[in-house]
Amino acid sequence: MVLAVAGCGAPAARQDAAAAAGAAFEAAVKGGEPIRACELLAPQTREQLEQDERNACARALASQELPETHGVRGVEAYGRQAMVRMAGDTLFLSLFTDGWKVVAAGCTPQPDKPYDCLLKGA
Repeated sequence: MVLAVAGCGAPAARQDAAAAAGAAFEAAVKGGEPIRACELLAPQTREQLEQDERNACARALASQELPETHGVRGVEAYGRQAMVRMAGDTLFLSLFTDGWKVVAAGCTPQPDKPYDCLLKGA
């Protein structure tokens, strides 16, 4: 019985954790804390950013023109993947052993196409 109750709360807990990670990333970007923001990026996203910009993550991230955000508007979490919609931006996250990490940021929907993201992994 206890397992059934814990299982019912799992989707909401995943959504809350993904939303918190997304909000922390956006707060770090907005607050001028690129080192903290880089810690919240998925490894492949961080590597791709550094490779594209030919610079360490903190400097490379500072050169990105990510949109300004104003709070979480919605979260969808499916297994180990999540989409966090914020006023001004949409983030995609994946769950790693050390928590939710941003896989893509600065994403805008495209009609009949996948989201177009300014920051993303390979």
